[in-house]
Amino acid sequence: MNKQDAAVFETKITFPIVNRQKPRVYDRVALLKLMYLSREGDRREGILHRQSKGWFQVAGMGHEPLAVIAMQMEAGDYLFPYYRDRAMVLAKGVPNSDLASAYFAKAGSSSGGRQMPAHYSDRARNIWSVPTPTGSNCLPGCGVAWSMQLADRPNVVVATIGDAATRQGEFFEAISFAIERKLPIIFVVEDNNYGISTNTDRFNPFKLGVFNDDIVTHIDARQPDNLGTAITPIMEKARRGDGPTIIVAQLDRICSHTCSDDQRVYRSPAEIAATKERDPIETYSQQLIDAGQLSADQWQQIKTDIDHQVDQDYLAAEGETDPQGHTLMDHLLAGAPPAKMPPLEGGKDWRMVDALNCVFRKRLKSDADTIFFGEDIESPKGGVFGMTNDLSSEFPNRVFNSPLAEATIAGVGIGMASVGLNPVFEMQFVDFVGPAMNQISQNLGTLRWRSNGKWKCPMVLYAPYGAYLPGGSLWHSQANESMFVHLPGMRVVVPSTPEDAAALMWTAMHADDPTIFLIPKHLLRKKMPVPQTVPAVGFQSAKTRRSGSDVTVVTWGNGVEIALAVAEAIEGAASVEVIDLRTVQPWDRGTVATSVEKTGRLVVLQEDGQSCSVGQMIISAMVNNETSFYHFVSPPQLVSKPDIHIGYNPIIEYAALPGSAELTAAIELTMEQ
Repeated sequence: MNKQDAAVFETKITFPIVNRQKPRVYDRVALLKLMYLSREGDRREGILHRQSKGWFQVAGMGHEPLAVIAMQMEAGDYLFPYYRDRAMVLAKGVPNSDLASAYFAKAGSSSGGRQMPAHYSDRARNIWSVPTPTGSNCLPGCGVAWSMQLADRPNVVVATIGDAATRQGEFFEAISFAIERKLPIIFVVEDNNYGISTNTDRFNPFKLGVFNDDIVTHIDARQPDNLGTAITPIMEKARRGDGPTIIVAQLDRICSHTCSDDQRVYRSPAEIAATKERDPIETYSQQLIDAGQLSADQWQQIKTDIDHQVDQDYLAAEGETDPQGHTLMDHLLAGAPPAKMPPLEGGKDWRMVDALNCVFRKRLKSDADTIFFGEDIESPKGGVFGMTNDLSSEFPNRVFNSPLAEATIAGVGIGMASVGLNPVFEMQFVDFVGPAMNQISQNLGTLRWRSNGKWKCPMVLYAPYGAYLPGGSLWHSQANESMFVHLPGMRVVVPSTPEDAAALMWTAMHADDPTIFLIPKHLLRKKMPVPQTVPAVGFQSAKTRRSGSDVTVVTWGNGVEIALAVAEAIEGAASVEVIDLRTVQPWDRGTVATSVEKTGRLVVLQEDGQSCSVGQMIISAMVNNETSFYHFVSPPQLVSKPDIHIGYNPIIEYAALPGSAELTAAIELTMEQ
């Protein structure tokens, strides 16, 4: 990255320069205090839960030595923890009172009561919001580490994961990506031998010899100083740019998995007793006493003081204000960005693919924090449809080929967006979104809401979409917008013209929230006239493509072409108003309602399958709206693909897809009633 680009990065990403003359040396007594503070907090929450004060608890008993890792982190480093990392979070500077507030799910807690206890988050301290699906923090962690690398900052990401979750495919993708790009990230595998009740010895990839030992460090982490000694050179390696390390930290979980579990069901008394004999707090405190760094009386006083502190923290937290139901919708999305006129020359014919390429180029020129990433998007290919043609030649440090790994595309983008970059990432076909759905559903759309607005995710994830292009078969022809519409916290866009594609993409690239941008392949290379002045288009802004008085046809994407053709063909028999929805989530209810109140008839045309679809949503909303309902003179109709796959032979493909005949029949039916 050149100096000019790096300067722009500095304005948006908070990765302070590390200026140390020598590595940190941790205070062993301070570490012991943190460990005991973590333990006492867990113990107190367990008591409160048994008293029916609180709804859930997950403890980190036995994992406390990991605090020493956080003690070695700098201000600009990021922690991507999971739910057994209470001690690490305390070591990163989070007050115990905050964790008490989170236990009681109070309004002032890190999530405002939206997350379970132990789902830590602290934007000011660079502690990323914990998602419950274990392992789904690793790819976003890679995204932040890559951002550090692009910004030329000597900072580090620490991402933790339980040993059972190391069989998740996303963990392997994260490790591969980190090695590929030599990212400054440390993965900490907290190996306590259990995934809830299942012993992981025969599942653990590190015990199966799957990983190259060159990047793996095995540590008996029951002894905190083992970790303390090992972590310094590992941190320095990452800061030097020498790539990732996996620490496999052997620990004991000396408690049940959660308050809903009882480890006595699946662990023998002898095994449970052995873990307690190895209790790291007991053994470490005795080591410090034996070494003369601490007296028995001092240790007793420390415990007494911490017990009192925890007492006060939880008593105070219990009396804090609860969240209010009327705040439920707060922080789902930021306010929609004002629509800006896209930098697209009007008064000429454009293809959608070229219009998108144009605004991509303008965005890269105007914003050095914009990053493109996707399969085959670099030159000479420029993507399978050419949407990024030549961009990597002009912007080699900001347009990158991704591996064939959709979860990596989504997860890395989520991490980058959460620290201030503007990722515009390509999915080669929306049909291949399956591996990325964990990241999309669990992180992309939830990050702002679950952190009560403290984190955000301004990412554009775009993909070619839809059929009406013979030869695509099952996995190159899907129109599946309803799948994304069902997920709160993101906008879903389907344009139908080059100018709308350019304008909506321009709006999406300036938004503060994630956008799923679906591009109809059938229309990508169709030349269409673009008006002299290319208008700005905001979200939730439908367009009336044709005015009419008898029937309202609502559609989007490929359906617009069909609807306009049918409206013209039956002009003498019915006056059809065609509304192009453009944004299907959120959708423009006002424009649709106004049209229905004028015509009294509604037909929705969609390419997606019928069940649980956007078309059904629109009809339901109009029928359930008292004002609109009393204007209907006939029942609304849905013209849709049946709940069936798209076949390879064009005869089979077009048998599944809604077309002119089906739309015409639906319009005629509404006119008869």
